[in-house]
Amino acid sequence: MPSYIAPTRDTRFVVNELLDLASYGNLPGFESATPDITDAVINEAGKFCAEVLAPLNQVGDHEGCTRHDDGSVTTPAGFKEAFKAYQESGWGTVSQPEAYGGQGLPHVMGLIVEEYMATANQAFAMYPGLTTGAVSAIMSKGNPEQQAKYLPKMIAAEWLGTMNLTEPHCGTDLGMIRTRAEPQADGSYEITGTKIFISAGEHDLTENIIHLVLAKTPGAPDSSKGISLFLVPKVLVNDDGTLGERNSLSCGSIEEKMGIHGNATCVMNYDGAKGWMIGEENKGLAAMFIMMNAARIGVGIQGLAQAEVAYQNAVTYALDRRQGRALTGPAEPEEKADPIFVHPDVRRMLMDAKAFTEAMRALSLWGGLQIDISHSAATEEERAAADRMISLLTPVLKGYGTDKGYEVCTNMQQVYGGHGYITEWGMEQFVRDARIAMIYEGTNGVQAMDLCGRKLAMNGGQAIQEFFAMVDADIAAAKGDEVLGPLAEQLEKALGQQKAATMWFMQNAMTNPNNLGAGAHHYMHIMGIVALGLMWLRMAKVAQAKLAAGSDDKAFYEAKIATARYYMDRFTPDAGALRRKIEAGSESMMALGEEAFATLA
Repeated sequence: MPSYIAPTRDTRFVVNELLDLASYGNLPGFESATPDITDAVINEAGKFCAEVLAPLNQVGDHEGCTRHDDGSVTTPAGFKEAFKAYQESGWGTVSQPEAYGGQGLPHVMGLIVEEYMATANQAFAMYPGLTTGAVSAIMSKGNPEQQAKYLPKMIAAEWLGTMNLTEPHCGTDLGMIRTRAEPQADGSYEITGTKIFISAGEHDLTENIIHLVLAKTPGAPDSSKGISLFLVPKVLVNDDGTLGERNSLSCGSIEEKMGIHGNATCVMNYDGAKGWMIGEENKGLAAMFIMMNAARIGVGIQGLAQAEVAYQNAVTYALDRRQGRALTGPAEPEEKADPIFVHPDVRRMLMDAKAFTEAMRALSLWGGLQIDISHSAATEEERAAADRMISLLTPVLKGYGTDKGYEVCTNMQQVYGGHGYITEWGMEQFVRDARIAMIYEGTNGVQAMDLCGRKLAMNGGQAIQEFFAMVDADIAAAKGDEVLGPLAEQLEKALGQQKAATMWFMQNAMTNPNNLGAGAHHYMHIMGIVALGLMWLRMAKVAQAKLAAGSDDKAFYEAKIATARYYMDRFTPDAGALRRKIEAGSESMMALGEEAFATLA
C-alpha cells in the first residue's frame, strides 16, 4: 500500500525563507502570518492529510461512489467521517475572510492545504475544492443578501459549492450552451437544462450544495455574450437561513471514469429549478472566470500533488528493490544485488521528479502570494502589477504543471517496473488520477492558447515584458557569483529562447494565426521551464546564504543547490528545441487534407 508524508520541511522553506511571508506583515491579511502561525498550519495540515485522508485514497479508488434510485449519492467508506473531521478542524476556512467566519490568513496558506489534500487523496479534495472558487465568485459578484445568506455556511464547509458549465454538446465553446433561465415574478429564475462532468454534483457529505450554473435568459445573444450566472441551491434556503424544500434538480447519473473514482462526477438535470442571478445579466462568463481562474491554479497544484506522492513512493521502492549492480562496481558487495537507486536511469527519473516538484511548489506558492499582493498591496500600481503577473502565469501553472505532473507519475510508475502496473502498489492509480488534471478546467491546449493568444498581448504585452524584466534582474544579480553564476547563465539561455519565440510569434502569428496555434503548446512549456528555473535560481540563492551563515541543516541546503544544478543542466536545454519547433510554423502541420487521415484497407 502506498504511503504519504507531507513535505512540511520544504513548504516551510518556501514560506519562511524563499517568500519570507513574515516580511509582508504590514499588509492587510498578513498580520497573523507570523512564522509560528504559518508553521503550525503547515505541520497540522500535513498531519491531518497524511493520517486521515491518505489511508482512504485506495478505498475511494476501489469503491467509487454509488448513485441510488432516488438520485442521491453515497461517497466511499470513510469519506463522510473524514469530511466531518475536515469541517470541524476548519481547514476550509484558512484563507477565507474573517467577516464570513474565515481565519483571514493569506491566500498562499490556503494553497498549502490544497496541495496536501490533493496529494493525500485527490478525489476527496475535489469535494470542497470548488467551494473556494464559488465563494470568490459570490463575494465578487453577488449582492449583499446573497453573500450573507450563503457565504458563512460555505466557508464553514457546512455547505459545498460546484461549478456547472459543460453540456453534452459543448465544453470550451460555452456560447453554445442551451440551459435556459426563465425570469419569475419574485425575482428568481427557473433553470432548465442538463450539465455534465460536474465534480461533486451530488453527495452525502453536506446537507446542501450550492450550484453555480451558466444559463441563458430569454432573448439573450446566441453567443458567449449572452451567458448569465445563477446560484441554484440543492435545497432552498429560507429567509432565516434554515433549509426549506428540495429544489427541482437531480443527479441523473455518475460518470464512469478513468480515475478519481472517489469523487462523484455527475450528470446534473435542472427541471425548472429555482435560482438567482449572480451579477449582471449576460455577464455570467466574466463572473464564472473568477471561479475558473481559482480552479485552474488548484488544478495546477493537483499536477504537483500527484507527482509528489508518486515520487515519494518511487524513492522508497528504489532504495529497497535490488536488481543488478552499479555500473561503477558493487555498491553493497555483501548483498546479491544493489538497490536500483544506484542506476543512472533510475536516478534520472527520480531527479527529474525532485527538480519538478520542489520548483513547482515554489512557483505555485509564489503565485498565491501574487494573488494576495493583488488584493492587499499599498498602492494600485503594485496591486495591478501582481494581478498581471498571476494572470500571465495561471495557464502556465495549470498547463505546464499538469503536463509535467503526469509525466512524473508515469516515470515513477516506471521506476517500479512490472510492480508499477499492479494495482496493490498504488502507482497506476496516481497515473490515472493525474491524467484528468490535463483535461478539466480547460484542456492544456486551451491553456496554451490562453497564454499565447490572450495573455502575451494583454495590455500591449506589458505582463510578459515585466516577466522578462524580473527574470533578467535575478540573472544579473547572480552573475559573477561562483555558485549562482553558472546557474544564471544557463537560465539566461533559456530565457533568450523564450524571448526569441515571443518575437517570432509577433512577426508570424498575425499573418497566419495557425502559426500561433501550432506553437502555443511549445511556448507554454518554454515559459514553464523558465519560470521553474527562476524559482531554482532563487532557492539556490537562499540555500547558499544559509550555508554561508553556518546553518545546522547543511544537508537540506546542499541538496537544494545540487538540485538547482541538475535542473539547469537537464531542463533548460529543452527550451532551444521547443523554440525550433515553434519556428517550424504550421505549414506541415496543416498541409494534409481530411482524406489523408482516413484508414485505408
